[in-house]
Amino acid sequence: MSITPELLHGGWSPSAPAVSPDGRWVAWVTGPVVSQGAPYAALWVAPADGSAPARRLTDGTRRVSRPRWTPDSGALIHLADGGLVRLGLDGVQAAPTAWTGSIGEVIPLDGDLLVLVGEPDRQEPRDGITVWTGDETPAGARLMLLTPGDTAPRQLTALGDRHVTAAAARPDCGALAVVSWDEPADEPGAFTARLHVVDPRHDTARDMGPLPLNASSPVWWHDGTAWHIALLGVVPPGPVGGLTVLDATVPPQGVAPGPLRDLTPSGTTCPVELVQSSGGPLALFADGLDTSVRRFRPAAGDFEEIARVRGLASSLATDRDGEVTALRISGPHTPNDVFALGSGGGGPRQLSDTRPHFRDVDWGPQERLTWTAPDGLPLDGLLVLPPGRCRADGPLPLVTLVHGGPYARYADALQFNSYVSAQHLAAGGYAVLLPNPRGSLGRGPAFAAQVVGDLGGAELDDVLAGIDQLTADGVADPARLAIAGWSHAGYLAAWAAARTDRFRAAIVGAGIADWGMQTAFGELGREEAGYSGSHGWEGPGPHSHDAVSPISYAAAITAPVLILHGEQDTNVPVAQAVYLHRALRHFGVPHEFVRYAGQGHVFSDPTHQADVMNRIRAFLDRHL
Repeated sequence: MSITPELLHGGWSPSAPAVSPDGRWVAWVTGPVVSQGAPYAALWVAPADGSAPARRLTDGTRRVSRPRWTPDSGALIHLADGGLVRLGLDGVQAAPTAWTGSIGEVIPLDGDLLVLVGEPDRQEPRDGITVWTGDETPAGARLMLLTPGDTAPRQLTALGDRHVTAAAARPDCGALAVVSWDEPADEPGAFTARLHVVDPRHDTARDMGPLPLNASSPVWWHDGTAWHIALLGVVPPGPVGGLTVLDATVPPQGVAPGPLRDLTPSGTTCPVELVQSSGGPLALFADGLDTSVRRFRPAAGDFEEIARVRGLASSLATDRDGEVTALRISGPHTPNDVFALGSGGGGPRQLSDTRPHFRDVDWGPQERLTWTAPDGLPLDGLLVLPPGRCRADGPLPLVTLVHGGPYARYADALQFNSYVSAQHLAAGGYAVLLPNPRGSLGRGPAFAAQVVGDLGGAELDDVLAGIDQLTADGVADPARLAIAGWSHAGYLAAWAAARTDRFRAAIVGAGIADWGMQTAFGELGREEAGYSGSHGWEGPGPHSHDAVSPISYAAAITAPVLILHGEQDTNVPVAQAVYLHRALRHFGVPHEFVRYAGQGHVFSDPTHQADVMNRIRAFLDRHL
């Protein structure tokens, strides 16, 4: 079976695994990869020990999401077409709860109480006019309590107008750990995060103090004397860099909370998910090209590995005691599926099989790479070769596909996705390098922080060093090199085209041309300024961000450039692409500029996704 955009868009994919509190069952949602014109999703359940096949609980004709188990493990509460539904394992469904607002999270408590995190209905601006005065009540997600017999939840007031971004119930259901912002907009809301302990029954809250950027995933644990709340957040003082596991001790009433404690100091791996259990928090750690499942040991104060997954694991879930876990796993030639660990021993047990036709695909060989940066820093990444080819068939045209972020990574998982897809490029006859330069996820906070204030510096040197190694090995043809990427990787592609003449083509997908503009209009202006070094309002300049912006060096670009951008992108606004296009036209650089109506930073239209994939291959065919 050939590798095409149609192959990518066909089939179903699992999400949101949930383990029953007693550890016997795993539920998940399976939906079409592209939902347009198709049933939205179905709810599935399987024994965690793999003793019986998975069975579907819903017919896939409704929008299903957020499955959560009741404390007695007897039923699932989930969202269906925006309403709350309680569904027993026997398929018997209770009457849906009437609710006209949006629901982002469902937290079952004992006694059939439910805490909801949702946004009540609000009036849209009249006549399309929005006026900001600085004193209005911002809309956002609120805590709500739904008691048995009620048809609609009651909004809790203890947090006032703060926007709730995450919440977790204490194992004894006595309190909630809540992360909130001043307002729902990322800028400046994300920089105003605070931690609270909320009593939902009495509608009271304790303020536990400020949190760093990207605070998320609060979980409870007990040290034998006091309750603690662990969560993910950027390593202080931030504001940008790698994530760590932070911990707050909940003091007795009347005692002020102390400072946050780092539970993963000086780590060489990166925590990416936290889940709660009575036996202590469990976490997923990005570890190079693989993923590690670890349990926090209160006595030792560290995380101990309990399982290791080759490739990419995500969406960790666990039972009440942390003995059975479920997660999504993707390997080098296998798509995401739901697996279970524990309850029977051995390695991960596959519970879902959503894309069996992928087993008939002639995937390109994928291998792990290691190399050394010019300054001696060890690096890793992946090499994908054309189907049926090997290293000895080189030198081959090489496309370097950088990842976004920069705090992201390539794990040893299937590299077949929308946009700039390694397997789709390999099917066209190209070798593809997928590097993890400094700034990436998976090597610890210090590794991630090395890109802060040095965008495009050693970061680009790391990428070029990987290309040099493949050239020296006879895999890559130095006369046929291209660089491509989306988002931050789109920036690095434009930057590389401006700072070196080694590439015959560059593909800039939703990329940043000017960091000052990104600080002004991007969703996280201050975070962008943390990477680039300045905001633009420090004075007349020159500014630090000018020195790391591709637009400043556009006159040096000679390689043909393909610019791709969604017109509704608010993460990296389309004005970035317009600016680069105007510069390239001014300097006579051959290029194409393609805008996609109705698409944001992440495209949802399969027609546009296919156009991007096919257009990239055609562009490379012409220039390499």
